[in-house]
Amino acid sequence: MNTPHWRWQHGLSYGLLGLPLAFVALPLYVLLPNHYAREFGVPLASLGALLLGARLLDALIDPGLGRLSDRLFQRSVHAVWHSATGASVLLALGMVGLFFPPTLSADGLLVWAGALLMLTYAAYSLLSIAHQSWGARLGGTEVQRSRIVAWREGAGLLGVLLASVLPTLAGLPALLGALALGLWLGGWAWRHAPQPEREALQDDPGASLWQPWQQRGFRHLLGVFMLNGIASAVPATLVLFFVQDRLQASAAQEPLFLGVYFLCAAVSIPLWLRAVGRFGLARSWLGGMLLSVSVFASAATLGAGDSLPFLAVCALSGLALGSDLALPGALLAGLIQQAGVGPAQTGRYVGWWNFATKLNLALAAGLALPLLGLLGYQPGSRSEAGLQALSLAYAVLPCGLKLLAALCLYALIVRPAAAAVPPQSP
Repeated sequence: MNTPHWRWQHGLSYGLLGLPLAFVALPLYVLLPNHYAREFGVPLASLGALLLGARLLDALIDPGLGRLSDRLFQRSVHAVWHSATGASVLLALGMVGLFFPPTLSADGLLVWAGALLMLTYAAYSLLSIAHQSWGARLGGTEVQRSRIVAWREGAGLLGVLLASVLPTLAGLPALLGALALGLWLGGWAWRHAPQPEREALQDDPGASLWQPWQQRGFRHLLGVFMLNGIASAVPATLVLFFVQDRLQASAAQEPLFLGVYFLCAAVSIPLWLRAVGRFGLARSWLGGMLLSVSVFASAATLGAGDSLPFLAVCALSGLALGSDLALPGALLAGLIQQAGVGPAQTGRYVGWWNFATKLNLALAAGLALPLLGLLGYQPGSRSEAGLQALSLAYAVLPCGLKLLAALCLYALIVRPAAAAVPPQSP
């Protein structure tokens, strides 16, 4: 594809699939833990262990799925589309089974949820990796790569907005019906998206699954991405508990908080793209991290009835979220270009990237939930000690991790890049 002539129609046709994929991400990582704890009485320790195990197994298969994606691209784009269609069907069926399980004992419910989580995760991962690899293969400059990622992530944010309000306004059946429809529309649009250059579909049979780890730049970028991802995954896992028990907000306010957060993230993406044109990808991402910490730290001071201040926190931290969504993926695409290994190995990089994302989510759920239980917090609790532990886990811990990620980004990526630029002659 000739990236300088990237038009909005191209962005929409490629990025639309990001919308239904967000229908999966938010329910699985935000709604499902709260749903099973409150509706079915699953203990937090058991729920945390189940989510940790399922997400770790899911993360472990992503590098292999990345290599499978490379082989599908090697065969033809039609092979990619056919595999994506099958994954979409399994994904929709798995989501229905997770949120509407049969009547089972507590142990039986955990077994059912674990099996369907693995099916759903595998289908979601294959679909996501193939879609992200497609975008990364299109290449381009920093700004062009950012635009490609921005279309995908912008559609994803719209999906998150819809997924955050549909369960409250229309119920879970409407959410799952919208997911099925969105997967069909996204797959149809993808077939009309710009295709990577044919030479990008050639594979290197000798390339190893571990080849990305031989590149120091990839190791540095992935390390920063993981630290930053854990900082985001912890509050994503705990947000509904914080809203319901710490703020004691009404159920009607929950979609408002989530909606404002993701709407502000969507609005901020064009601003972050302008920042990239002026400051570059890495420096702009660093600015987003620092903005996030400066805003989100105040959430630790909030208590019952502080819904309006929390709404302001949601809006401002949503602005910072735009940088996390649009910029790291563009940095990865640029790093793949610079690696000199050929775009046909893109799936391997994306597979490890998704592995890091899943590992972040697994650690957030598997460690934060049991830790809160040990510290005395239980859903619906009004214990001051338990609520204080919830505030620390929700706000203070993520800010500390985000600052560490910002420090690593500056030391490992921003400063070396600046030092590599030769001084200009006077």
